[in-house]
Amino acid sequence: MSDLKRGLSEAVAAAFAAAGLPAELGRVTPSDRPDLADFQCNGALPAAKVARRDPREIAAEVVAHLASDPRLGSVETAGLGFINIRVSAEALAQRAAEIAADPRLGAGVVETPRKVLVDYGGPNVAKPMHVGHLRSSIIGESVKRIYRFRGDEVVGDAHFGDWGYQMGLLIGAVMDEHPDIGEQVEALNAGGPAADDVETAEALFEKVGLADLDRLYPEAAARGKADADYRDRARKLTAALQDRTPGYFLLWRHFAKVTRVALERDFHALGVDFDLWKGESDVEDLIEPMVAELDAKGLLVDDQGARIVRVARQGDKRELPPLLVVSSEGSAMYGTTDLATILDRKESFGPDHVLYVVDQRQADHFEIVFRAAYLAGYAVEGALEHVGFGTMNGTDGKPFKTREGGVLKLNDMIVMTRDKARERLHEAGLGAELDPAAFEDTAHRVAVAALKFADLQNFRGTSYVFDLDRFSSFEGKTGPYLLYQAVRIKSVLRKAADEGAAGGEIVVSEAAERDLVLLLDAFDQALADAYDKKAPNFVAEHAYKLAQAFSKFYAACPILSASPELKASRLALAQTTLRQLEAALDLLGIEAPERM
Repeated sequence: MSDLKRGLSEAVAAAFAAAGLPAELGRVTPSDRPDLADFQCNGALPAAKVARRDPREIAAEVVAHLASDPRLGSVETAGLGFINIRVSAEALAQRAAEIAADPRLGAGVVETPRKVLVDYGGPNVAKPMHVGHLRSSIIGESVKRIYRFRGDEVVGDAHFGDWGYQMGLLIGAVMDEHPDIGEQVEALNAGGPAADDVETAEALFEKVGLADLDRLYPEAAARGKADADYRDRARKLTAALQDRTPGYFLLWRHFAKVTRVALERDFHALGVDFDLWKGESDVEDLIEPMVAELDAKGLLVDDQGARIVRVARQGDKRELPPLLVVSSEGSAMYGTTDLATILDRKESFGPDHVLYVVDQRQADHFEIVFRAAYLAGYAVEGALEHVGFGTMNGTDGKPFKTREGGVLKLNDMIVMTRDKARERLHEAGLGAELDPAAFEDTAHRVAVAALKFADLQNFRGTSYVFDLDRFSSFEGKTGPYLLYQAVRIKSVLRKAADEGAAGGEIVVSEAAERDLVLLLDAFDQALADAYDKKAPNFVAEHAYKLAQAFSKFYAACPILSASPELKASRLALAQTTLRQLEAALDLLGIEAPERM
């Protein structure tokens, strides 16, 4: 079973071949003029250059070959040699029936499934997530779902930042602010982790929460930039942590514990889930043997006390700096753990492809790490891909900030959007019949839809302006609008069920029915484009157009008041639309409520 565009492309390609012309010129696309045709083919114009013939003659010859195709209501030439195709009502009804009967709703799968790992989220231990983590989480979750739906074996990894220089900064800052903690840590370092001492230390560490770490980190980072001695101390603490010095390691474990609670809360609120909750620390045991292997392969170079891998290639338009593997203090660096993570994934999962859904400003970093991995033989060329994205900006066009100018915490943004969702529901007179718990659940779903669709309707590589008032509206191109349309269909289907009515054989006679079936047929192409380009905006655009098409269908084609045959047909179309709309929303990580 293939979509109409693919099937028609095959037929038109065969017609071009029968005319002695290249078959690939028979590519069919949706019509630029839906009022004139459903699909079009412009291949006669380039064919005319190849054959040195009038393009209108070529188009007429192709049309003659297609005239007997039962799927076509009409096929005509236009203008300089364009071919306009209109699908017959019978073919549309048949295609609608196929989609309705298909558990995948017309969506195909990849010919050769792969093992794919999606690296996204990227939160740091000891720091609450902020709006900068929103895009990675939302886009990465959607890419993971799209790849999985297309048939790949997919694993999602949060990949915590929990083992680098920032940990040394925080250990020092906490010990400075709390001398009693500092004394306990140093006692553990000196005497070893006796059970009683560990219990005492863990109880003492409880006074330090995530808010304290969030306050201390920027202060420590700023001091580290200005004070060389402070910076050197932090680097030495980092190296000692990576050597698992008992006191430092136990304090670091407390940082990880308090962070994980907040991370799971925020990710859960966004409907984001990971198969792996691994961090940089999980590959620590691999680093020493990996460094030895890199050295044995002749890839490591000594440079001012540090050890590096040169990744520049002949022909580069600009020279990339080397990968810093071991610092002059002897500690592993950010890129080192990324390289070890590639090795760990190779050994534990063996992915064919790894997608890193990370801010596009990190492009150079990943190019350096990927090149080092290829040199080391940890991945084949092209198996590692950075899926970059732009920034989410405020209405002033600058990266989203609080009114005070600070970075907005992700949880604060979720709460703010949920508050706006409640307000919008009340304004629209929606949810009044729901009990308080159901209303809160609906408000949360509306908020998540507003946040996610605002992001995912854009191509990931572009930056966009987040306007909460606009994106939380139930009108226009918004997540709440999509939920409203889904709930509207559910309401119609419930009323029909109460009347004892159900879907039946689909017939297509009205223009709005044609448009709706053509949109249902376009799901596979939207999904294929999203998959190939790692760009969920294709699915978001399809969901929006499908909701619009149903709205026009609902206005033009009465359902419950129609004759029994038409009612059964239109109920089947409504049910199929709902299923496909909810499938598309699920691929975006959005869930529609039952009522509103």
